[in-house]
Amino acid sequence: MRPCRKTSLIFAFALAAVCGVAIGAPPVPAFTAHYRVLQNGTPIGEATLTLAPAANGTWTFTTKSRGTGGLASLLSASTLEVSTFKWVGDLPQGISYDYTMKTALKQKQRQVRFDWAKHLIDVNDNGRFQFATQPGALERHTIPLALAAGLASGKTRFTLPVAVRDRVEEQHYAVQGKQNTSVPAGNFDATRVARTDGGEGIQAWFAPAKLPAPVKIDQRGKNDFSLELESWAKR
Repeated sequence: MRPCRKTSLIFAFALAAVCGVAIGAPPVPAFTAHYRVLQNGTPIGEATLTLAPAANGTWTFTTKSRGTGGLASLLSASTLEVSTFKWVGDLPQGISYDYTMKTALKQKQRQVRFDWAKHLIDVNDNGRFQFATQPGALERHTIPLALAAGLASGKTRFTLPVAVRDRVEEQHYAVQGKQNTSVPAGNFDATRVARTDGGEGIQAWFAPAKLPAPVKIDQRGKNDFSLELESWAKR
């Protein structure tokens, strides 16, 4: 007797899980990318961004940076950011985020935890804050991944529910057109995406047809920081 089609499909999915075969490709593939870091246009350090699959269908996005010039070098400054998330459609839905900054004078930490069973977000950032989740909520470290994934699926406008210090903030981004962008890794006909609702945030340049990592990222705030791509590789 032939097995029914439903049984065959269940067996196929089970076999794929056991053998580690991917059933669907992620919206942004795994990569490692190296950047130079500038503050107000002056090189002050270097950063490595790594996107990699982890256990149980989760992903890890890590940024390691260290000071190599100016005051950042004198203070032996370094930062480590680690995000764990799941791809839900083309959004990196948050699971956890840990930030650590170290200098010769002080250390600063920040954590975000998403409890999707209890629909609760817990933030530890100079105090403890708890508030309700929203579908697809992420934290700010993974915003460049959300923008890259959206571009890959053809989006030109993005509404992102971002967990900030004490609430989920709806942030709006939009494609601002093509721009020839020169970075240490070369020249790119890049797509620029910027925040459009007036709040602090990033603008970033992508070349999705050529590479999964951002070509350049500008962080706007009290001080302007930029990351400019030096090299990258698939993982």
